[in-house]
Amino acid sequence: MTPGHRPDGAEVAGAERIDVEVVDVAVIGAGVVGAAIARALSRFDVVTALVDAGDDVGTGTSKANTAIRHTGFDAVPGSLESALLRRGYPLLAEFAERVGIPLEETGAHLVAWDDAQLAALDGIARKARANGYVDARPVAVDELYRREPHLGPGARGALHIPGEGIICPFTTPLALATDAVVHGVRLRLGARVTGVERRGPLHRLRLAGPASGHLDARWVVNAAGLGSDVVDRLFGHDGFTITPRRGELIVHDKLARPLVNSVLLPVPNAVTKGVLVAPTVFGNVLLGPTAEDVEDRTDTATTAAGLRSLRAAGGRVVPALLAEEVTAVYAGLRAATEHSDYQLRADPDGRYVCVAGIRSTGLSASLGIAAHVVDLLLDAGLTLLPRRDDVRPVRMPPLGEAMRRPHADSAAIRADPAFGDLVCHCERVTRGEIVAAAASPVPARTLDGLRRRTRALLGRCQGFACSARVTALFAQASGVPADRLLGLDGTDGTDGTEGTGGAP
Repeated sequence: MTPGHRPDGAEVAGAERIDVEVVDVAVIGAGVVGAAIARALSRFDVVTALVDAGDDVGTGTSKANTAIRHTGFDAVPGSLESALLRRGYPLLAEFAERVGIPLEETGAHLVAWDDAQLAALDGIARKARANGYVDARPVAVDELYRREPHLGPGARGALHIPGEGIICPFTTPLALATDAVVHGVRLRLGARVTGVERRGPLHRLRLAGPASGHLDARWVVNAAGLGSDVVDRLFGHDGFTITPRRGELIVHDKLARPLVNSVLLPVPNAVTKGVLVAPTVFGNVLLGPTAEDVEDRTDTATTAAGLRSLRAAGGRVVPALLAEEVTAVYAGLRAATEHSDYQLRADPDGRYVCVAGIRSTGLSASLGIAAHVVDLLLDAGLTLLPRRDDVRPVRMPPLGEAMRRPHADSAAIRADPAFGDLVCHCERVTRGEIVAAAASPVPARTLDGLRRRTRALLGRCQGFACSARVTALFAQASGVPADRLLGLDGTDGTDGTEGTGGAP
């Protein structure tokens, strides 16, 4: 056997030589939280790798949620979740404005439908103030129906939460990962962490999948979402167990958008925040989610029973919604644990940080969580010196319905006529956008990835009219054969990682 080598160049006698990449910090899981952590670390003079089992970022919980930007008004006062939502709220708004993430401050109404719920609103307002959110105000019935004229009959009153809003769940993790990569983070996709071996000051991560091999890291941050408990046990801990909580949702056609002016929230109970009706940044109306604990960490199937229950709930909140066309249905899995709060902790001796149990508020709290993880690493002994080079600007493609899209941007079309060539007419996606998605710093490599970057195939016809041309153009631009994109080469044509979060 050829002797191996330590990172400092010294040989390890008798060891098999393996070419291993060495980094200061490995972040496991490229969902919105992991990408936010990697971006935060990119501002320091450390070598960081972002590792995920999928062949794209944001392929698990991050792409299948209610896309609400939460204020944290109803979090448990004094909890870590409350603190990090409050910390992350302004950071997300600033980041979204700077990089072009679709974000609309629609406000929300927490609607009471009976005496018990109406009585609960005062307590929820007090909880909001305890969480540092002081803008919640009661709304009388008459005013509520003036604000939401399509609301179903029988509402008793509401609590107005003006700071709640809607955000793009696709662009956010992509923007965070793009910002990280542009500033030097090494993105390693198709690499499932299957084992950990301690080698002196280093953790050797064993990786399986298309990018199989090994990765040596001085510190590891576990942000593996639905697989975070499995990764936690690889590092010798056993503080929680993930129980996937499936949430099914219905997306209604854009013609339903005038029915809803704000996010309509139910009064929550001890188990779930309940079924909401909300506009989306793409101009649709969202109804959901359900809440069902499941055993399979990849079970994102929708069910007849779940969809029936959603329609029953939606029919009470906005009766006219039941007459509107349904564009799509989907389900996501939340990383619920037996604990009510986030599971964030540092093991300084083990050079390890666990970031788990984030559940449904990870999108809103992501930048607050990332800042907290940097604090944990500093306190645990990692030296983090700010980088001296300039921060390079990142700007994401405009996906929001309220933004100027390329097809309507005369300057963009003059610069490149491909941005005037419509390919997906339902969502008004151009040939130029498809080409750009294949050439971005974090490029699309599947049709699912293309959908999240451009909205192509997500419209009313769900690709019926345009899928052939979209696929052909994307295959040419990306270099990925069309038969592979369509799953005709023995694969299913997707990244195959729904709910894995980069973990076993």
